[in-house]
Amino acid sequence: MNAKPYVVGITGSSGSGKTFFLNSFLNHFQQHEVSLLSQDDYYIPVGDLTPEENKLYNFDVPSTIDHELFTTHIDALLTGQTVYKQEYTFNNPNIRPKILEIKPAPILVIEGLFILHFKAIADVINLKLFIDADEHVALKRRLKRDNDERGYSEDDVMYKWHNHVVPAYQQYLLPYKNSCHQIIANNQHAAEELIAIAGNISAELRKLILCK
Repeated sequence: MNAKPYVVGITGSSGSGKTFFLNSFLNHFQQHEVSLLSQDDYYIPVGDLTPEENKLYNFDVPSTIDHELFTTHIDALLTGQTVYKQEYTFNNPNIRPKILEIKPAPILVIEGLFILHFKAIADVINLKLFIDADEHVALKRRLKRDNDERGYSEDDVMYKWHNHVVPAYQQYLLPYKNSCHQIIANNQHAAEELIAIAGNISAELRKLILCK
């Protein structure tokens, strides 16, 4: 790689639809055109937790993230190096973590809750996208995801929502919302609008970065 990658940052509240938007966006590129670094893979390991300990542990604060390693890996990708990282499995004992190989590409996507809070990371982002959803919509999505994918009870989800998720959003995400280049509202149950927005952004980036 001769040119420094163009960095896209994707953030937004829990349940806003970041993952769906991200996947829709990535579908427009070939593997060698884009690399992805997810904040979720940089949680500091906490070991085995009982269900009650897991309920009370607050994962929604920046101190749970190994931001120094996160930043180091971003810098490595920006200078054309490949990085290796064990995936994070959200303490699910039924999942055997894989070793992720992230190769440099013309477009680097960074996604996560705190990517704008970590100044060293925010400063390298060329395009900041904020996926937004009304609180009741986001909560409904979070309930479904955490029950279906992570096996959390509704009581656990509601406890984390009111005590961890909402305070974190207000303190660590909301202050950066209006500094983003684009705020993408996602309150609809139909996916077509979000897919269309992802397509439009990817098309602009293709013209800007890949068709030089």
